Amino acid sequence: MNKHNIAISKKWLALVLSVFLTACSMFSKSPVTSSPQPVTPPPKMMPVPAAELATPVFVVSKWEMLPDWQTLDLELSHTAFLKSCRALKNKPHWQEVCLQAELLGVNDNATLHAFYEEWFTPYQVLNPDGSEQGVITGYYEPLLKGSRFKTPRFQYPLYAAPNDLLTIDLGEVYPQLKDLHLRGRLQGKRIVPYYNRAEIGAGAGATMGNELFWVENKIELFFLHIQGSGRIELPDGKQVKVGYADKNGHPYLSIGKKLIETGELKLEEASMQGIKVWADKNPEKVDALLEQNPSYVFLRELPDSLSAPLGALGVPLTNEYSIAVDRRTIPLGAPVFLATTYPNDSAPLNRLMLAQDTGGAIKGAVRADFFWGFGESAGALAGKMKQQGRLWVLFPKGGEPMLN
Repeated sequence: MNKHNIAISKKWLALVLSVFLTACSMFSKSPVTSSPQPVTPPPKMMPVPAAELATPVFVVSKWEMLPDWQTLDLELSHTAFLKSCRALKNKPHWQEVCLQAELLGVNDNATLHAFYEEWFTPYQVLNPDGSEQGVITGYYEPLLKGSRFKTPRFQYPLYAAPNDLLTIDLGEVYPQLKDLHLRGRLQGKRIVPYYNRAEIGAGAGATMGNELFWVENKIELFFLHIQGSGRIELPDGKQVKVGYADKNGHPYLSIGKKLIETGELKLEEASMQGIKVWADKNPEKVDALLEQNPSYVFLRELPDSLSAPLGALGVPLTNEYSIAVDRRTIPLGAPVFLATTYPNDSAPLNRLMLAQDTGGAIKGAVRADFFWGFGESAGALAGKMKQQGRLWVLFPKGGEPMLN
């Protein structure tokens, strides 16, 4: 298309200018850099809040400050790190450390501890206000019953990315906004926001005829969108893997929070499981509730050969050792030490994780989503997890944030 013949709507122009000015201020105040994350436009194209783009704080730490570090079993963490190296091994500061990781001949715990202490420096992540605690949630790979064809049982479509969905890369114009993307569509010669969840549900956009599967439960489909990946069990018993393809660009809004605000659920009831129970009891209210979240995720069918869902890094996730992060704070692929507790429990969960994924609801400095794996048991843990936690990023020596 001829870029000179396409006008950006006034609302989007205001958004772009707001984001640009905020980002310029952010970049001029701090030398600390981190991997950026695509920022989706807020509701009704209002300017991005300054807090969304606030610069995180990294504080150099010591290994003994990481809870249980000396006694931690690092074998599975290291296996997950080797997956990260598939994507990192050709990037600055990572080549040598990934090479050394692959050359380790003996992966006993003492050797692994020595490796990480020799090649990395731990930095604690703080929120912009200097606080060290943040929210740690969980996600998993669900299983849905479905079909490749619409039937009386399977009525709710799982869409592939529509061909009228545009991605606007602001980094092409403003280097300060590298990897900042907006989603939209053409309306004549204007670029306007893409359709929201309610509009897509009513058949708007190039979604009709673009169905990958049909499933039997709309609330389960909604949570599949939130998880970003899952499996569809077909009538013949075969399971097909699906994963994230794209999104409509609208912000994620929590339906659990909406149910609390309207008095439908108490705070302690607003877990994934609690919301599903509420939906079973109130089927006539489900559509209106789901439409409160304008965000919509498009999916794609994945190869059967994949061992696990692909995260945003492009490598398969590792059950209980991969986390989703805000990539504007934590570089994708990096080892991240997590200090938190098990879901609805005070038992410590201290573990070396790998930042291998992102999520629309994962925004902020001390913020992570813990990948629990596949199936009902993983879902039970993920749905209940909303713990306080602390994070340390392990930067390769020479690639520490204040040296970039």
